[in-house]
Amino acid sequence: MPDAQLEAAIANWEPRLVANGVDVNDFRRLAASVDSWAEWLPVWEAHGDALAEEAEEAERAGHRQTAGELWRRTATSYHFGRFVWMVDLDLYKRVSAKASAALVHAHRLLDPRAQRLEIAFDSARMVAILRQPKDVDRAPLVVLVCGLDSTKEEFFDTEEIFHRRGLATLTLEGPGQGETGFVLPVRHDFEVPFGAALDFLAAEQPEGIDLSRIGAMGFSLGGHYVPRVAAFEPRLTAAVAVSGSYTLSDYWDERPPMTRATFQYHSGAADEAEAKAKAAEFTLEGVAHRIEQPLLVVTGDKDRLVPWQETKRIADEAKQATWKLYEGGNHVVNNMPYQYKTFAADWLHDHLAAT
Repeated sequence: MPDAQLEAAIANWEPRLVANGVDVNDFRRLAASVDSWAEWLPVWEAHGDALAEEAEEAERAGHRQTAGELWRRTATSYHFGRFVWMVDLDLYKRVSAKASAALVHAHRLLDPRAQRLEIAFDSARMVAILRQPKDVDRAPLVVLVCGLDSTKEEFFDTEEIFHRRGLATLTLEGPGQGETGFVLPVRHDFEVPFGAALDFLAAEQPEGIDLSRIGAMGFSLGGHYVPRVAAFEPRLTAAVAVSGSYTLSDYWDERPPMTRATFQYHSGAADEAEAKAKAAEFTLEGVAHRIEQPLLVVTGDKDRLVPWQETKRIADEAKQATWKLYEGGNHVVNNMPYQYKTFAADWLHDHLAAT
């Protein structure tokens, strides 16, 4: 009989993992092989290790495409094993490093032009991945903003949706996110690290990218961050917020214990009470009305982590908001990914192309 945390993971996560690169058969087989939450990361790490061995064998045989695809699956296996698993932080950190290394191999084989950027910020460095579409000169840029538990390893397929529409992508791991989360705590004023990333690009002037046309798309906590960025960052042309909270501490007690523990860890809070108090700082009250850019707000009416009424408040207060509610959609509409992601990509393409 699965324990409560494992039962919640199995009941809620299949759409999320499958939408972002995990084979549904792998998910069901691995989920059925464990009886406790403590076993979750070890079994996914072992699966990732097996995929890594297959990838190395494929490359030795000269099958570079197959090897790259296997490395991409390796990265997502490691990532989804550790993404909200706070049981053993040493193991969490070790598998996180393996996920990052696997993604490097995937890019090396599947998209050699992909660039790993390390952006100086606040006496540390933020990590980001810059990728470009093929055969496009001066491509507009879309900055993809992770959530509390999503990282660059989760976004390979999502990035390519934008590339097929002639848009470049920068997947940013800000404070409290991915590799950056090990050196910088999560912070509510995300416009500051976001602005630092844009400053870095302005100084580097990457070839083939038009920095006069910049969009952003954020997921979950990123869906809270992106409207705030739009309110304070004039270099942003248009923005998409998916399943973002109006105030992060709202519905705190109803959120899964793994999510609350993850925020506590990345915020540096001593206990859950302090974590909830820090979460209250993440609010768009007095901020959303400042948004001047076109803003697309997306959610599902079956979202159990961030009720749709939270995201509706953002759309109601922003000046140029488009509200998109998916009937039957869950958190980040992961059970309808091909619908909402293509809609959002087309929406951003149209607004950036019109600039």
